[in-house]
Amino acid sequence: MNTATFYIINEDSEQASQQGWFAYVHFLCRHFTAQGAKLYINCSDKAEAELLAEYFWQVTPEQFIAHNLIGEGPKNGTPVEIGHEGLKPSWNRQLAINLANSHATFAQSFGQVVDFVPCEEKAKQTARERYKIYRQAGYQLQTIEIQYSES
Repeated sequence: MNTATFYIINEDSEQASQQGWFAYVHFLCRHFTAQGAKLYINCSDKAEAELLAEYFWQVTPEQFIAHNLIGEGPKNGTPVEIGHEGLKPSWNRQLAINLANSHATFAQSFGQVVDFVPCEEKAKQTARERYKIYRQAGYQLQTIEIQYSES
């Protein structure tokens, strides 16, 4: 059965900032790739995708994860592929991490989806709409309040 997990970001958490959010996404990527999953990260736009890819390059060597932007990298891709709306992920991805605020219709081709409920009220409403889309598509849903600190 397909699953969708929504992580709730609290206003007073480290993840409320872009740097903290990227750190958490990187943490999730390390977790899933350690289990052998190949991931696709869907960003809002090209600029966000490039910022995230750059963040992945800035981690310590011990935390490094091979990654590439869509259209770059080796033929069969790396464990983490980063793209944005309007681009099609590689065929060999099992899990999608959605960072975009729009509807996640692309996600129906993945067995597992990770999504987020941001702090801002408008973004929360959009996340609720995505939640409904996943539910209507038959995904098993769960929500998790982020309990992660980089320090």
